[in-house]
Amino acid sequence: MPSKHTVKVKPNINGITSVDIKQKKNVTLIDTDNEIVFEFGGPWGVTAMMIGFPLLMFYLWGCLQFYRGKLVLPLEGELWSQIIKEAWPTCYFRLTEIIDNLGPLMTVSIITGFTITFTVYIVTIIQGNQYRMSGNIVYDLFMGAALNPRLGRVDLKMFAEIRVPWVVLFYISVSAAVKEYEMFGYVSATMAFMVLAHFLYVNACAKGEECIPTTWDMTYEKFGFMLIFWNFAGVPFTYCLGTLYLHLSSIDNGRPIQHSPAWTFFCYALLISGYYIWDTANSQKNRFRMTLNGTYIPRSTFPQLPWGTLKNPSYIKTKQGNLILTGGWWGYARKIHYSADLMMAFSWGFICGFNTPIPYFYPAFFVFVLTHRVTRDMERCARKYGKDWDEYCRQVPYIFIPGVY
Repeated sequence: MPSKHTVKVKPNINGITSVDIKQKKNVTLIDTDNEIVFEFGGPWGVTAMMIGFPLLMFYLWGCLQFYRGKLVLPLEGELWSQIIKEAWPTCYFRLTEIIDNLGPLMTVSIITGFTITFTVYIVTIIQGNQYRMSGNIVYDLFMGAALNPRLGRVDLKMFAEIRVPWVVLFYISVSAAVKEYEMFGYVSATMAFMVLAHFLYVNACAKGEECIPTTWDMTYEKFGFMLIFWNFAGVPFTYCLGTLYLHLSSIDNGRPIQHSPAWTFFCYALLISGYYIWDTANSQKNRFRMTLNGTYIPRSTFPQLPWGTLKNPSYIKTKQGNLILTGGWWGYARKIHYSADLMMAFSWGFICGFNTPIPYFYPAFFVFVLTHRVTRDMERCARKYGKDWDEYCRQVPYIFIPGVY
């Protein structure tokens, strides 16, 4: 039976800790790293996603840009004429013109996403560095051929995950805030909320960049259309829909959207509390792993939040020698960080009000993404750890919300 322990790590001169994580010889490991499972509906599903998602991005942007949130249909005849009229090439522009030219910039990002996808795929095949291929060219293009492609010393996947999407998203919101200040002489609480929300994300990526190499995206997911397009185009130009809505509404109404003090306070409280749980939960798990590997080095990056590092946390040791953290936030729910992420996501929608569903695309899409991830993770861990996983689920029975689900 697995047992509950506390971590007491004493790394030796070679960096090896005293925690016994040796595998027992009588344990048969499931090679989950090399298995091929068709996800997202297989080749047909990913084909539809590669074609449909860029079209969806243009559609949602157009509904806000030209119809102020009305969900229009191409059959109405106006949509195509607007696309032809507004499609013009971009050049150099001021910071405020980011929000004014979001459509053209989104076009560039979509083209960039497709270009990098095909380039990385073709180069990987030519070099013979493809990994875990399904044999279906469309599905492999979507999921990727390379695991961690490099350009010199630069890890392209890590660059795309950290240095592109959240930085672009943040500057879109900053651009909208500057534009609002130019128009009205002040920045509203709603627009300031968006700047704060996106700053928290980009800052978290910067201050915790050393935690990224151990994430699922870096260690398992290949660098294909799914990650490339999403990071270069999907994240910055769909997660900003709330910012765009606030900006366009202020133009139409002659003043920024304002809510009651109580509702505004609720949105800020939901955002900040969700961020605190999300930041400290991820910090706890990553520093637990680093401590086991003897690689943890305290850093003074801002902000260092209370309870970000656990002392002698409880854990479960599996028969394979892996350690599953059950201390800190991870003793309350198995996916507590996803719950916190959803708190932040819905706060982004709540601050926009309820006149149009478009600002809620991000939280709705995020629910779909996290549901898929949780289902996949639970199945994979159950097959990998067997009875040890059952014991873990017994000790931590809740997935998202302690005491509820």
